[in-house]
Amino acid sequence: MRSLCFVLMVLIASAKMVFSQESDPESQGIKQRAFQLMSMSGETVIVDGSSRIAVVCFLGSECPVVHLYTARLSSLADEFRNKGVQFVGINGNFQDSSDDVRRFVEQLKPTFPIVRDESGALIEAYGATRTPEVFVLDSDLTIRYQGRIDDQYSPGITRPSASRHDLKIAIEELLVGQPVKVARTKAAGCFIGKPPRKPTDHPSDRSLDNRLTWSGEVADVLKRNCLECHRTGDIGPFSMESYDEVVGWADTMLETIDNGRMPPWHAEPGHRALANERRMPERDRQIFRDWVNIGLPEGDDAASTISVPEAKEWQLEKTPDAEFVMREQPFAVPAEGTVDYQYFVVDPGLKEDKWVKAAQIIPGNRSVVHHAIAFIRPPDGSPFRGVGWLTAYVPGQRLIPLPPGHARKVPAGSKIVFQMHYTPNGTEQSDRTKIGLSFCDASEVTHEVLTVIGIDQEFEIPPHAAAHQVSGKVRWFPKNGVLMSLAPHMHLRGKAFRLSVNSNGGEEVLLNVPQYDFNWQHSYVLAEAMPLNSVSDLNFTVTFDNSSANPANPDPSEWVNWGDQTWEEMAVVFLEVAEPLNATQVPEKESASVQLFDADQEQKQKDRQKRIDEFVDDFFNRLDANSDGVVLQTEAPLAVRRDFYRFDQDGDKSATREEVRKRAEQRIR
Repeated sequence: MRSLCFVLMVLIASAKMVFSQESDPESQGIKQRAFQLMSMSGETVIVDGSSRIAVVCFLGSECPVVHLYTARLSSLADEFRNKGVQFVGINGNFQDSSDDVRRFVEQLKPTFPIVRDESGALIEAYGATRTPEVFVLDSDLTIRYQGRIDDQYSPGITRPSASRHDLKIAIEELLVGQPVKVARTKAAGCFIGKPPRKPTDHPSDRSLDNRLTWSGEVADVLKRNCLECHRTGDIGPFSMESYDEVVGWADTMLETIDNGRMPPWHAEPGHRALANERRMPERDRQIFRDWVNIGLPEGDDAASTISVPEAKEWQLEKTPDAEFVMREQPFAVPAEGTVDYQYFVVDPGLKEDKWVKAAQIIPGNRSVVHHAIAFIRPPDGSPFRGVGWLTAYVPGQRLIPLPPGHARKVPAGSKIVFQMHYTPNGTEQSDRTKIGLSFCDASEVTHEVLTVIGIDQEFEIPPHAAAHQVSGKVRWFPKNGVLMSLAPHMHLRGKAFRLSVNSNGGEEVLLNVPQYDFNWQHSYVLAEAMPLNSVSDLNFTVTFDNSSANPANPDPSEWVNWGDQTWEEMAVVFLEVAEPLNATQVPEKESASVQLFDADQEQKQKDRQKRIDEFVDDFFNRLDANSDGVVLQTEAPLAVRRDFYRFDQDGDKSATREEVRKRAEQRIR
């Protein structure tokens, strides 16, 4: 158990705080008693009614929602400090030690004091259940508002901005002598961690009590289903390696298990078997559920910690053969607002063709890197197929090793383009993301891995549409290859995804994702690669929810088109395919024209040149607003900015006619 490092000094006679009800002509409130505690910085904090208003904020050191809101609470504390409003943060989590709280203060630097409620007396007195949860008290210490800070953030949901600033409104109403119109809202965050119940508090079913303990079965359940991410140094916001830690998080864990948020997996069963399926068996769910219900018994305290391999920086088999950072100077991410996609071009100095058998992106700052994609930009004129995908870091996706003999070809002289999507987290941050590459000799390669896409950019989602469907197809794939994995991608209005395959006259649903979640960008890996030689079509359907029933919807009243940012939308599926090297390297749809060396060849070349000229003219007619013969990246619409690096050959964030012509020559055959 954690040692108690601070002594509770209260202005009441007993350790358990009690409250009394008192009526008010304007509202019904609960009157609290005064309290006094020592802050983490050693200052005495007193809440006794001497301030016009006191805001008591229950916080947790590791709760992601708390991290998002701490800077906002600091801003409110600064804004109202000179108006007689006192802010104080309370941490009473069983799983948070004093050292945890100190680290929280050092990292997030709140401008109001943070105190520890070691005994849980304040939690009980206020009836607090979650973090963050705020209570606004008047000068009589009567609660006038209880609940959330605003409606922007909640577990799994992030809106572009808040539509109602509940805490700020409540303070402003009280300061002018008005009653709080909305006196209670539902706090959305992590459950406050409480200590395990004593055996006398357990249900009467002693058989369950005797059977289920942390050391007996529960630790193994977590090891099978959770510790891949929830271990020290990995992506999970807290560790599940120790009994004390899990006890404090148990209620939150059970809630996320019961509502299907954890473990994160969204594919419907009953279709092709998937190698990386993350489903928690119902038996394991019930074990954890029963264990929580009987009071979280520990069992053998010698086994209070689960032994798991230490999280390594690289998920590769070995240290990468080469590492490249996106740029030497870290990129500054602002505290709030929207950051346009950032593109960084790196020259890896490849003097010869390379075969990459494994690649991994490691974000420099996971708290603000929503996703990062690395593309290959080959030299002008290099024969190249696919979309140039190299690897990606996206929420919830683990590195998937390629089968033996499989690798991606990177032509000599290629550059690596980092596409970075940043999401501010409330405090100014910086990032310096890097990529690691593992090479293999050409003699080892039996299959070339390509990424092909199905995409539809010509859609428009009407306002308030609850189930707007967009359909598309994969327009090219190697017929002699095999399909290894697929990854659908939409944004906040993405609701569902389905991909079907037409083969030998029949149709099969290959993947169905009935509840798409933007926060978890899965790549679904087929347990057995599917040959494409008999496949005639790969078709996909995306469903968008632009209604108010979608809690993540930025604005149900908007028409929505294709775009980079999360309030816009995408309808894309990325497919990993492998093609044997002894097969023809000419795409099927191009093979006939490539082989026609006849009398019409001169005319075909003229037609090609005409199409290139038309492409360049159209590009500049649409995008060159000031007709100066140069298109700046900032002039281009968002849909073009995403792939602007393909036109910007020298990386100076502008595209000349010659650069656009070179790009057209690469694509128009």
